[in-house]
Amino acid sequence: MPQFRRFVLTLLLLTAPALLSACAEMPKDPELQAEYKATNDPLEPLNRTIFDVNDFLDKLLIRPLAELYRNLVPPPVRDRITGIVSNMKEPVIFANDLMEGRLTSATTTFERFGINTFLGGAGMWDVALDWGMQQQTGDFGMTLATWGIKEGPYLVLPLFGPSNFRDAIGLGVDSVMSPFQYLAYSGGNGTGNRFEISSFAADGLTRREQSIEAIDALRSGSLDFYAQMRSVYRQYRDKQLGGESTRGMPKFEDSYAP
Repeated sequence: MPQFRRFVLTLLLLTAPALLSACAEMPKDPELQAEYKATNDPLEPLNRTIFDVNDFLDKLLIRPLAELYRNLVPPPVRDRITGIVSNMKEPVIFANDLMEGRLTSATTTFERFGINTFLGGAGMWDVALDWGMQQQTGDFGMTLATWGIKEGPYLVLPLFGPSNFRDAIGLGVDSVMSPFQYLAYSGGNGTGNRFEISSFAADGLTRREQSIEAIDALRSGSLDFYAQMRSVYRQYRDKQLGGESTRGMPKFEDSYAP
């Protein structure tokens, strides 16, 4: 397994026992019990600690780098970089669409990847979108949800941020599904390591640059930034999955358009 992906899986596996041991006890007061169940965050003390570390690193390093990237790289060039990063995710989306039984979405994803790779300069230009093909969404966390796996407790992952037990497993699986890393490692001479680090950095940097204003607004407008981020993540994820009432129900022909 490529080294960087092995690091991701190792990080998740090492985090899991600590998180499980940190589970808070169920409050005895009925009102507190109701709040406890509603937030589904029995790991809150440890989650808050990880969240604070992530937020510190974001303020110290990640946000300044994203702002520097925005200031130094012209918008057209940033768009080309974002397009390439997005196109490289299509094989993973395709695989998950198939596993979820969403054949229409899988077909669209397959066509988008072919069109944008060969006619769009490896994804620099979204030609498929101009032809009416919306990018689909699909990850292994979604796949597990369609298979009826519950989300489990809320979870904050080091560096990766808000998640839950199901999506953390999905992140680990998705990290080893992309074919590009294996192609890079077949080249030898450290190509694989350089590819993985650069692709991970490019993905994180482009996403952070695009969310500068949104996260700043959440931070400045929140009495409890942790709780606000938890709420926003859950609403976003619930919308992707079609709502609580439809989780675990196979969706054979509909698409998750972003």
